[in-house]
This record gives sequence, C-alpha cells and structure tokens, in this order.
Amino acid sequence: MTWAATLDYGRKTKNVDIRPGPLRPANIIRNKFPTYKNGSNGIVIKLAEGPEVPALKEAVAKETADLLDRRQRLSVRELAMKFEKGLSTATLLSKEVKWRQVALLERDILLKNLKSVLESLRGRVMGKTKDEIEESISMVEILAVQLSKREAELLEQKTEVTKLAKSLKLASEDAKRIVEEERANAHTEVESARSAVQRVQEALQEHEKISEKTGKQDLEELKKEVRVARRIKMLHCPSKAMDLENEIKTLRKTFTDKSADCVNLLKELELHKRRKGNDIPVFDLEGLQCLGSILRIVSQNGAPIDFSNISVQWFRIHPKESNKEIISGATRLVYAPEPQDVGRYVQAEISLGNETAIAKTTGLVDPDAGLVEYVETLVRKPETEFNVVVLQLNGIDQPKESVHVLNVGRLRMRLCKGKAVVAKEFYSSSMQLCGVRGGGEAASQAMFWRPRSDLSLALAFETARERNTAIMLARRFAIDCNIILAGPGDKTPW
Repeated sequence: MTWAATLDYGRKTKNVDIRPGPLRPANIIRNKFPTYKNGSNGIVIKLAEGPEVPALKEAVAKETADLLDRRQRLSVRELAMKFEKGLSTATLLSKEVKWRQVALLERDILLKNLKSVLESLRGRVMGKTKDEIEESISMVEILAVQLSKREAELLEQKTEVTKLAKSLKLASEDAKRIVEEERANAHTEVESARSAVQRVQEALQEHEKISEKTGKQDLEELKKEVRVARRIKMLHCPSKAMDLENEIKTLRKTFTDKSADCVNLLKELELHKRRKGNDIPVFDLEGLQCLGSILRIVSQNGAPIDFSNISVQWFRIHPKESNKEIISGATRLVYAPEPQDVGRYVQAEISLGNETAIAKTTGLVDPDAGLVEYVETLVRKPETEFNVVVLQLNGIDQPKESVHVLNVGRLRMRLCKGKAVVAKEFYSSSMQLCGVRGGGEAASQAMFWRPRSDLSLALAFETARERNTAIMLARRFAIDCNIILAGPGDKTPW
C-alpha cells in the first residue's frame, strides 16, 4: 500500500499523517520553500528573505565610474593593476551567476517532481483533500512561472557579465602591452642618457688633459722668454735699480760704522768724565740695545771685580720725563729687554758698599724689525699657539723634556700638555705677564706668567721673537678687555 503525502498550509487537520515528500535536493541553495498564504485576490507567494546582494548593474556602474574618475591620476602600471582587479571581479560575478543558474535548474526539477507527485495523488483522493491538492498544484505552477522569469533575468545578467569580462580582459592585455612598451622606452632612454653622460665625462677629461699640457707648455715658454729678456737686459742695458741697491747697501754699511764709532766716542767721553770726578770703578753695558738681545754688565777697564759683594738693580727711564721706573726682580748682571722697554733707556745701578756706579744704554731700546706688523697680523686671528717648555712651576725647577702648547686668545690664555690642561685663565687684573728678569743665558727667550695668585710659571720659547710676540699679543688682547698686563711691581696707568 502506498502512503500519500498531504500538505496543510496554515491549517491543522486531525488524524492525518503528514509524511515527508518523496524528493529533496541535496545541493539546494535555500534551506526551505517560500511561505505563501491565501488572499482575497488569489494566492500570493512570498520568497524567503536572504542577505541583500547589490545588483550586478549597480556594481558594474560603480566600478566604471571609479575607473573614469581615477584615469587621469593613475600611471600605466596602476591602470593595468586596476584592469586586472576588475577582471577578477567580473570573473567572480560570472561564477555567482552560474551558481544561481544551477540553483534555478535544480528548483525547476524539484517543482516538476512535486507537480507530478501532486497530480498522481489527485487521482487517488476524493473530497476536500482533492481540492487541497489542486490548490497546491496551482501554486506550484505560479512558482514555476516566477522561477522562469528569474532565470531569464539571470541569463541577461550573465550576458552582460560576459561582455564586461571580455572588455576588461582586453583592456588588461592592452595595459600590459603599454606597460611593456613604456618599460622598454624607459630602458632605452636610460641607456642613451648613460652613454651621453659617459661621452661628456670622456670629453671633459680629454679637455682637462689638453689644457694641462698647453698650460705647462705656455708656462715653460714664458719662463724661457723671461730668462732671455733678463739676460739681454743685464748684458746690454744696465739697470738703474741695481745701481741704487748697491748705493743703498754701501750707505747702510757706512751708517752702521759711523754709528758704532759714535757710540764708542760717547762711551769714552762718559768714561773720561767719571774718571775725573771720582775713583769709582766704571761699568758698561755689553750687547745690542734692541728688543730680543741681552744686556750684560761688564767692567770698563777690564779689571776683574768680585760681584759677590755688590748689588745690582735695573731701571727703565722715559726719554722725556726722565723719571726712573724700577724693574722689579731685575737684580742680576744680565737683563733681557722686553716690549715694555722699547723707546726707553735702560740703566743699571751697581752698589759698591757706600758708593754707586751707573751703567746706561747710550740710546733708546730699538724695536725688533717687523715685529709690530707681525703682531697686528696675529691680532686678526681668534687665537695663536706657541710651543714652550716649562722651566719653573711656583719657583720649582721642572724637567725640560716635555713640550707644552701656550694658547693666547682674545679672552683668555691656556697652557696644555696634550689633552691635559695645566692652566687656563681669563684676562684679569690679578694676572701678571712679563719677561723673565732673573738673568741667565736664555733670558731673552723666557717669559714669566702668573695666571692666578696660587700659580706662577716660567716658560721658555723657541726664539726670542716668539717670546716678545706672545707678550705683545697677550697685552693687546687684554687691553681690548680693559685690562693691563704687567710684571710684578710694574706701574700701570690705572
């Protein structure tokens, strides 16, 4: 006996067995049939609600508008990537349309099977059940009509998607071809630019070589012409400048001899006057009376004198005011004039018990030739370095093997040994600076520096000119700071 399946739409029937239908597709997309009910105007079918999917035309229109909007800003490579992305999107849409078509075909088969089952049941039942089966058959036919319409829409969408995919594929191929062409053109231009740069470099190198060769040749030719011209001039045209130079040399030599004779005459006259007045031994100063030399007290008659029982004090005398200024610390038989003595007389007083002898320079202390101009050149620099050796530190003798660097700057002085700083002080009223006044063979190259009250240094320079340069430069910078650097006991204007 065969059981018939009856359907109850919105109503419940007692004592009626409801069994599952004979067919149920396994790969159907929707998980249930659409619900429907009877209405006044007939049967109204309402499909089950699913996730909203944007229409294919809207997606294509949006993608096309986006491409048109960005076409001017995209490069060739980006345009190709965009076309490939659109092609992949079109492929996915085409697959989706295929899946929907397969689902519609399966639904069509299911509806046909359901209709055949209902028609077979209509001939077996009678009464009210038969009416219900006929009503179900009409609803299935209406559903089949709607599914056919949906299938026609899907076929139309499939056609449009296929056309779009073909156009995007062609555009992607064109974009790839354009990219390859542009890449080849760019590579060609780069290679041509490299070759042009290489040619220019080679031309420049060749031009430099030629200019060097021609410059050397021109210089050698000019030298040869100058030599020939000088030779012709010396042989045939005696130069007046050479005659003037010879005359100047002769006059200088004569003037030097006459100056030495005059100095000797003045010394003999001074000695003659002293001999007439008293019997005190006569002393004289030996050495050049200029900056950078050493003055030494000697006996005039050459007789040996015991200097252990006498005392010496050096003075500087202004030529106009004739007032004596004591040179503190200068109590030895030897004294090296310093820059402060230039333009003044230097006098030594020798005390022999109750008697006093005087030895004085015959003229003013002369400056070192070109020293002032050299110092003015160094003033333009922010600082100047000198190599020195520390002779004494706070009155204690030091080993003379190590070399220090004395830095004379605009605002301060610094003494360093390598990276270690021995002394560094700004110019101040407590700082003292002068030549070493304790005598010695190297007195003209030594300088006394007291940067602060608890530190004093005796420094030896390489030459006497460097010693005097350092003293003059430091005093010049200190004056710019409204400070006067002087030695111990020296008088200052303020």
